[in-house]
Amino acid sequence: MKVKITRNAAKVIKKEMDKEENKDLVLKVLITHAHGDHAHYGLDLVKPDDKLTLVSTDKEIDVLVDANEPLLDGVKIDYLYLPEEGFVITNPSKGNHGDH
Repeated sequence: MKVKITRNAAKVIKKEMDKEENKDLVLKVLITHAHGDHAHYGLDLVKPDDKLTLVSTDKEIDVLVDANEPLLDGVKIDYLYLPEEGFVITNPSKGNHGDH
């Protein structure tokens, strides 16, 4: 399983994870809705779960994913400031380059 986090996303995620109330939590990427050959993704901060796979990234952020879900392998987490500020999660390796 691979997860890519961009520099912009890593800054926002680390800032949130550094908060005292989040110190024991791990970032989780999940599928909020799947249809056909693509999915829509979401993020959450959760307690570590041994049923999920912990994936290390090059941004020193570990991410929990369901290893049994092929649409999670290769997800890219980005944070954009324009046209609206927020996270954008895609999976280019599966042909998913953004919401439709």
